[in-house]
Amino acid sequence: MEKLIVSLDFMEFPPAHTCEGGNISPQITIDGLDSSSLAIMVFNPSKREVLSYCAWLIWDMPAQKTIPSGIPPGKKITDPISALQGINDAGVNGYTGPCPQAGEMHRYLFRVYGLDDFLQIPGGSTKTALLSAMHGHTLQYGETEAVASRPLPQPAPQTRQR
Repeated sequence: MEKLIVSLDFMEFPPAHTCEGGNISPQITIDGLDSSSLAIMVFNPSKREVLSYCAWLIWDMPAQKTIPSGIPPGKKITDPISALQGINDAGVNGYTGPCPQAGEMHRYLFRVYGLDDFLQIPGGSTKTALLSAMHGHTLQYGETEAVASRPLPQPAPQTRQR
């Protein structure tokens, strides 16, 4: 399998791409593409309640070097790119940004697959359906990661009384 070089514009999520900002999907840059279409799966393996929390499923994107930020939620999108999105573990068809508990740091894996064709599954599909549909069609693979954290709240300064 050929390797893709996947990168983000950050190593730690800026607020705009988290639950405290606008839950805006980040820009993803992909080098070494030699495929017909792309699929991206984003996972948070740090979430304790599940084996690997799925934050985003998107596929049937034409292979291109830059996936723009700000992809809106929905099963089928046409702007800023054409793609289908699946239901993530938050119950959303689209991207859900990091939202760790105060004092925690979570790691997010961006897995990018270069495929030989567009997949024959509808928008709104699950990660299991996407993985099954990709079987036998994956030509390339690459991943990158970023972290998200939320500081503990600071206690209010105490004033001294005289």
